Amino acid sequence: MNAPALKEWPLWEVFVRSKQGLEHKHCGSLHASDARHALQMARDVYTRRQEGVSIWVVPSASITAANPFGFCTRIQPCDSARLACANRGRSMVSCM
Repeated sequence: MNAPALKEWPLWEVFVRSKQGLEHKHCGSLHASDARHALQMARDVYTRRQEGVSIWVVPSASITAANPFGFCTRIQPCDSARLACANRGRSMVSCM
C-alpha cells in the first residue's frame, strides 16, 4: 500500500520559544502525517542551530482566529490606556 503524498498530509503550524524569549512565536508551517512526525520535522527545520528550547505543533485546522475588523472595533488604544490609568487610580492626564 502506498503512503499518502506529502501534499495530502495535514498542515501543521509551528511555534518555537527561543532561549531568551518568554513566549512561543509562530515560525512557519509544514505538512506531516501526525503530531509526532510534525514535531520531528519542526525540530529539523526550525531549530537547527539549537536556538529553540520549546516547540509546539498545532494542526492548522484547529486554529481559530478572530476577525481583526469585526472584533472589538469600538475599543481604541486610548481606551485601554484610560482603563489602565483608572485601575491605578490616576486621571488620564497624569498617565501621559
